[in-house]
Amino acid sequence: MNKDIATPVRTREILEKYGFSFKKSLGQNFLIDTNILNRIVDHANLTDESGVIEVGPGIGALTEQIARRSKKVVAFEIDQRLLPILEETLSPYGNTKIIHSDVLKVDVASMMATEFAGITDVMVVANLPYYVTTPIIMKLLEEKLPIRGIVVMLQKEVAERIAAKPGTKDYGSLSIAVQYYTEAETVMIVPKTVFVPQPNVDSAVIRLTVRATPKVPVKSEAFFFQITKASFAQRRKTILNNLTSQLPEGKEKKEEILSALSQVNIEPTRRGETLSIEEFAALSDALLPHFQ
Repeated sequence: MNKDIATPVRTREILEKYGFSFKKSLGQNFLIDTNILNRIVDHANLTDESGVIEVGPGIGALTEQIARRSKKVVAFEIDQRLLPILEETLSPYGNTKIIHSDVLKVDVASMMATEFAGITDVMVVANLPYYVTTPIIMKLLEEKLPIRGIVVMLQKEVAERIAAKPGTKDYGSLSIAVQYYTEAETVMIVPKTVFVPQPNVDSAVIRLTVRATPKVPVKSEAFFFQITKASFAQRRKTILNNLTSQLPEGKEKKEEILSALSQVNIEPTRRGETLSIEEFAALSDALLPHFQ
């Protein structure tokens, strides 16, 4: 059994050996608690036939735990300074591959076709850099990759927004976008004390299980997301005010917007946060003919 990377002593040894300094701009916070890493991997329900995509492996603490329980791990690392460290720390694991790239600029589907040929069960498991959490999750979902789900650690407040229900202060266009594609649940809260350097906020791990079909049928996904974003543009405004001010030609088409709201039985005085995903789907389908 190899000595775990994720202990305070071993992490410090590795960082000192390579003279590594943390870059705030890359949101680098490394986990130093093996127990928590193992629990994150537990939530992904991996088998020795699973392929795993990781984003931001750092010095390989989570990568190592995934590698022990899966068939193959492909990790995207943007920071060139970490490549020699990962080469050393992951050398015991022949089933790991590091790609020096920004995951937001990569064709993930073609990477999967190459690296996971013959693997039918693929998960994303990562301790995401906080400053790009949302764009990474949305990219993975919008590209409709053949993945079973996503288990990621992120800021607790972002996790709360993703898993939020209608009528709560955290509910917004992000909640709707993620819940459209997946079933979202917060599976654990992680204190800031188990990281170096310590972040300013606590973290949470969320599990997103990809739905076989989206939660609601819509005529145009792009327009559906445009409507939800517009509806939350200013949270204190009514749905009517937000739609007229945010949609192209919204002011000129106020009567059409009122008519569509009436058609789907949504009071124009309601706020976006009170609408369910089903109501947003009905509304976007009713508005679509007026904005094509």
